[in-house]
Parts: sequence; structure tokens; C-alpha cells
Amino acid sequence: MLSGEAETQDIINLTNQVSRASEEAPPISLRQHITMKSPALYIYTSGTTGLPKAAVVTHEKVWMMSFLQRLSGVCSSDIIYICLPLYHSAGFLAGLSGAIERGITVVLKSKFSASRFWDDCREHNVTVIQYIGEVMRYLCNTPERENDRQHSVRLALGNGIRAETWREFLRRFGDVRVCECYGATEGNIGFFNYTGKIGSIGRVSAIHKMLFPYAFLKFDPEKEEPVRGSDGLCVEAAPGETGLLVAKIHKLAPFEGYAKNSTQTEKKRLRDVFQRGDMYFNTGDLILADRQGFLYFQDRIGDTFRWKGENVATTEVSEILLMLDCIEAANVYGVTVPGHEGRVGMAALQLTDGMEFDGSAAYEHMKNLLPAYARPRFIRIQEELRLTGTFKQVKVQLVQEGFDPNSTRDRLFIMEENQQTFVPLTEEIFSAITAGRTRL
Repeated sequence: MLSGEAETQDIINLTNQVSRASEEAPPISLRQHITMKSPALYIYTSGTTGLPKAAVVTHEKVWMMSFLQRLSGVCSSDIIYICLPLYHSAGFLAGLSGAIERGITVVLKSKFSASRFWDDCREHNVTVIQYIGEVMRYLCNTPERENDRQHSVRLALGNGIRAETWREFLRRFGDVRVCECYGATEGNIGFFNYTGKIGSIGRVSAIHKMLFPYAFLKFDPEKEEPVRGSDGLCVEAAPGETGLLVAKIHKLAPFEGYAKNSTQTEKKRLRDVFQRGDMYFNTGDLILADRQGFLYFQDRIGDTFRWKGENVATTEVSEILLMLDCIEAANVYGVTVPGHEGRVGMAALQLTDGMEFDGSAAYEHMKNLLPAYARPRFIRIQEELRLTGTFKQVKVQLVQEGFDPNSTRDRLFIMEENQQTFVPLTEEIFSAITAGRTRL
């Protein structure tokens, strides 16, 4: 830690260490065995679908990620506003390290604040902002102001913005170039949307694919594994069909894995993909490549689930739910129900301030915009949705608690199709479902 005092046991006060350090240059012998492949730092994964893991980040990866701002068109006269935590790769590698590479001014905010965001940008003449996850949606959900377009921001760099939020952001805040990227801290593949195509994470490039081979595989969400043919090898998804993104592990695109965690490291390695003995990195992400080669993020493994013989993409359902005025945030997931195959849809909702959940309006909205199999049957109302430090929704605990009224104090609702509304989920209804007296 860098503060003056360290009261917690086993926490080292770096300020005191630095003040006592010699001003002489450290001997070369200390780094004589350090190469570009040596670990530079560990960054813990967000932990959206499980416990965080320490991803090994090499000096080579730090160096490569620092060039993202250069690719995005950031120049030495820019001023970047970073309000993301520096313990993740977005804020530290793409943000701070990239700013050092460019030699630009950094406005570092200790915590993201939607209400202060644009005032900070105006005060410090910010020209580049960085985003991730829900940050852009939070900005769009703030009350409209007359000076929304009065700022110097010309470029927004990040990942995870949804198409509707992208359009709303441009409408609200003016002609800002949005550079959407795709990648993972431990991953060996990345994409960059250099065309500005709204909603896309990038585009298929022949040169990129030649240097860093990748593919989109047919995926079975019920078994949570790629579909394999009679020869035991994986089957590639067709253009326009959602597939699991995998990237070949080789010298130019290594996978360093997780520190002291060989089990989790091996889980991310996919073997015998297109020929015996080959090995690919399993991103865990479901991507759609359209016939023009544009790529669109669809969902993560564990988020997509199967119900009534159909695949349900939670991201798509969330976007539909967010169209309702009474819903501020939505976290969609699947829960198991005794006596039923697959998982039934459930949504944890955070309501808009001053508004109540309207069961009839929600039912009508879902009926009009979602197929029957994709409509969440259970609704859970929360004061605030649980997020990681990088504003990613956490589902693990919600999935484990399911739709049992005894497992939470949150209000629960169930879809009542005869009444065309959502009604409170009582213990009697829960018992009838789990005992098989009521079928879904």
C-alpha cells in the first residue's frame, strides 16, 4: 500500500520502503534473467462466474496492451480520464500503461461517479474517456442536462457497450468516436472495432486470422462443451451462427494460465479441436460472426442456458427488459427446477428510483418482444444488483439461491399466464412447483 500507515497485519507500507531505498541505479544482475516472457504482474479475473483467479501477465503482454491507445488514434496532446480500478487490465494496462506509452496527461479518478463524470471531463479538458461494462449505460441513465454536449471528449475507448446504449450515448453526448475492443486478461486473442460499426466488437481479418488462428465452434449449452463430430473433432459454426470463440495456442499467441492453479489453467485449454494434438484457448465467450465479417458478442458460457429445447442468450433478454421504464438494471440467468429439463429463466431486477414493478406491463412487454421459451418465469427485485469491481454482473450466488422464497428477503414474482401478469411467489407456489404439482 502507498498510504502513510499500514494497520493491517502482513500489509507492507511501500511509502516507507521507497523513502529508505538507495538512489543508486539497481544492479543489472537483478534483472539479467528477466525476458519478455517473464511474469510482470498478476491480475485477478473479475469472478463473474466463479472465484477470481490470478492471471499471469508477462512483460510482453504489458507492452502489447500499451499500444491499444496508439491503435485507437490517441495522440500526445490528449488528456485521458480513467475512473476504472487499476487492479484490472482495462484501467491499468489499456488505460494507465497506454497513457505512459503515449506520453499523455492522465486524470485519475478514485471511483466512478455517473453524476460527476462530465463535470470532471469539462473541468480538466478531457479528450479521451475509458469505459467498461455498464459505465456507458449509467451515464445514459443520468438525467438529461442542457450542457450534455458541452465537452472536449472526442474518443471513448473500452469494451462491453451494448448497441442500444451506444446509440443513446451518441444522441445524448454528441459526436464521440467509440472504439469498442474485445479481449481477456489471460486470453491470447483480441479484436478491435476500427470501423465504428455500432454493436460490433471487431471484424474478421484474413491477416489477423493467419497470424493468430481462431475459430467459432458449435456449442452445446446444456453440456457446456463444444459439439464434436463422429471423428471426435470440433464442428465449426456457420457464418451468421453463434459459436464459441477459441484461439490457437502457439508461439505468437501463448496462454500463460493462472498462477499456481494448474487445474483452472487446464480447463481453459481445449484439445483436439480440428486435428489430433492441437490445442486452443477457450475464451468461454459466444460470438456471432455475420456474413460481412463483423463480430458481435452474444453471451458467456454459463450465462446462456437451454429451456424447452431452445438456447436462451441472457444478454439479449436483459436488453429487452431494460426497455421497460421501471427497470434500471437487469441480471438474467437460468435456474434448475425439479422435474424439468434444462434451466428456466429468472431475472434479478433493480427498479428505477420512485417506480414499482408492474407485473402486467412486464408480461405484455415480454410477450411482444420475446419468444415463449426466452421469457423469464421468475422475477427477483433487488435494491441494488451485485457487481464486480469492473461493473460486471455476478450470477453465481443468484443461480445457487434459485427461486426459493426462503433463501432471500428479496421480493419474488412468478409469471401467471392465465392472468397475463406476474404475481408474488409464495411458499405454497414454490412447494407446488418443487413437488411436481405445478408444471412450468
